[in-house]
Amino acid sequence: MSLKEPPAEKFVTLKNGDVIAFEEYGDPNGVSVIFCHGWPSSRTMGELTHEAAQHVGVRILSPDRPGIRGSSFRPNRKLLDWPPVLREVADRLGLDRFHMLAISGGAPYAYAAAWAMPERVRTIAVVSGAPPIAELSDHSGLLKLYRWMLHCYGNYPNFSRCAFRLARPLLSLRPPRRTQPMLLKLLQPCDAEVLRDARAFDACFESQRQAWRASAIGVLADAEIYARPWGFALEDVDLPVSLWHGKLDRAFSFRVAEEVAKRLPNCTARFIADGGHYSTPIRNMRAILEDLIAI
Repeated sequence: MSLKEPPAEKFVTLKNGDVIAFEEYGDPNGVSVIFCHGWPSSRTMGELTHEAAQHVGVRILSPDRPGIRGSSFRPNRKLLDWPPVLREVADRLGLDRFHMLAISGGAPYAYAAAWAMPERVRTIAVVSGAPPIAELSDHSGLLKLYRWMLHCYGNYPNFSRCAFRLARPLLSLRPPRRTQPMLLKLLQPCDAEVLRDARAFDACFESQRQAWRASAIGVLADAEIYARPWGFALEDVDLPVSLWHGKLDRAFSFRVAEEVAKRLPNCTARFIADGGHYSTPIRNMRAILEDLIAI
């Protein structure tokens, strides 16, 4: 896996004085695609797209969400606060229309932008995507950790906030390289296989560490959005959606993804038989990008 050298940090200053930090990957003269990073994560998760984007002719723009890493914290933000921010970022960068790519926890943000800005967003691709969790009557298709977090958030919100603050010093540390094999043992074999590549491992987990290092409050605010109603229905997202999901995904079961696909009026779903949460985007990124910009 070939990744680019760490780029210089870039910023867009919004009308209200907030800043949104972003980085670029792929072909600087290519088709514009805005990348929505996962959770907990940050803009450098976009490194996973770099090599494929160069081959396909795609320019990836990967912003930190408000409160994440280099972007200004915005208290009490909701999911639907994101499209106006993205619209302003796109205006400042001279993007009239663009595609969107979301991995994991970036999915709600891509759906929200597609719903709110159909005149700007051409198509979206959602890979290993988070569903509308607040609408789920059955949480068995979610990772056990996520089920525990939802329980704490709903029943012990103060404990949940305290736990995030206490976790920050540990999760913001860079783990020694010798601990990588131990961490990989916690994952599905298909995910562990792709993450044995040190560069892929860093693209996934260094972006998480940097998010925690910047602010536990920002990571928590991002997390709370997943537990709340999105403010729109999936049935009203009428743009072309390319959905990719691994059948071995333990973060969000492919059964949950199947239900999401059924609700989207213009969705092409691809379920990868041997795909996990991480291996699905890493192994298939070139095909994902080719599919995204073909429409």
